[in-house]
Amino acid sequence: MPVFVMLTTLTDEGAKTLKNNPKRIKEVDKEVMDKFGVKILAQYAVMGPYDFVNIIEAPDNDTVVKMAVELNSRGTIRTLTMPAIDIETLIKDLEEMPK
Repeated sequence: MPVFVMLTTLTDEGAKTLKNNPKRIKEVDKEVMDKFGVKILAQYAVMGPYDFVNIIEAPDNDTVVKMAVELNSRGTIRTLTMPAIDIETLIKDLEEMPK
């Protein structure tokens, strides 16, 4: 299944929600799994321009777009999502390219 990196920034409302209910993170993880079939492979809180880095597995790009629209529409986060390619797959694909 395709893997994606999702960078997340909290809005002011999202920061309030997190402070008042830290377990909301796990509730949202369950929601995206149940509603979209997206699995959270790894999740990290980070410092800098983004608040969280999520490594997710999803059936396809369309599913990720739908999930991102749903999450962003709530007004508590903003996301940047990128497809990720395993390095071994990249090397194999590049080696198979015509020279």
